[in-house]
Amino acid sequence: MNGFGSGDRRSSGGGGSFRGSPRGSPRGRGGGGRGGRGGGGMKGGKKVIVEPHRLKGVFIVKGKEDALVTKNMVPGESVYGEKRVSIQNEHSNDTDEQKTTTEYRVWNPFRSKLAAAIMAGVEDAHIFPGARVLYLGAASGTSVSHVSDIVGPEGIVYAVEFSHRSGRDLLGMAKKRPNVVPIVDDARHPHKYAMMVGIVDTIFSDVAQPDQARIVAHNAHKFLKNNGHVVISIKANCVDSTAEPEAVFAGEVNKLREEQFKPIEQVTLEPYERDHAVVVAEYRASKKVKKEKKETKTEQMES
Repeated sequence: MNGFGSGDRRSSGGGGSFRGSPRGSPRGRGGGGRGGRGGGGMKGGKKVIVEPHRLKGVFIVKGKEDALVTKNMVPGESVYGEKRVSIQNEHSNDTDEQKTTTEYRVWNPFRSKLAAAIMAGVEDAHIFPGARVLYLGAASGTSVSHVSDIVGPEGIVYAVEFSHRSGRDLLGMAKKRPNVVPIVDDARHPHKYAMMVGIVDTIFSDVAQPDQARIVAHNAHKFLKNNGHVVISIKANCVDSTAEPEAVFAGEVNKLREEQFKPIEQVTLEPYERDHAVVVAEYRASKKVKKEKKETKTEQMES
């Protein structure tokens, strides 16, 4: 099946699909395979270098085994036991006392749908330094912490999680990261947290629910800027366990089209996740929604 919603490695545009090796993805499995435990810091010796990934705010550590990393916003701290790599900054005039280091955190694609999408070669995740991101399905904050690293102090991450158990971990993580706003609430009801969330550039969703497309649409109509983007992780058997994954993905893409989204890109998450795909779409707000958002923004500024 060709076009959007197909099971091809990646699809782009509204028409044809294409195959091929992903671009910009580092070799290896980003931190030692499934699990990614081990919070010890690693010193970057002569054989370890860091290169920018083509996606801004993301980097690749090249050494014995390449790994996807983000620049640690809270140096010295691990969030979920991930490995850390310290690289000495090169300044020719620095004395030994003046030499500085930059710390990076290994981002394991077996533990993060967003990292898996990047490794799978997604063209643009629309998460970048200074971005305003609404993250639905934040869980305990594993991926959210890396988004926090990427957007940096000039950006902000509104992280929504329904589970109170995971929410406790999310709240704990956010205490050390001022650019994370944790919200323990149901993403199906964005009006409940409307006073906490501003207009955002991007919505990332990892909500394993059959009505995920509707959940994303409700939040987009409320918070996403016109021509903003959604990045949605779709788990096929959570939507319909009786249908083929390719058919499920196609159905979800059609639902997005009905909600004023223009699908741009699709990647499957093999080998990191089975029967998963990430879909990227652009949002085209209606005149009514634009007016409502303008009024909401004015109210927030006045309050």
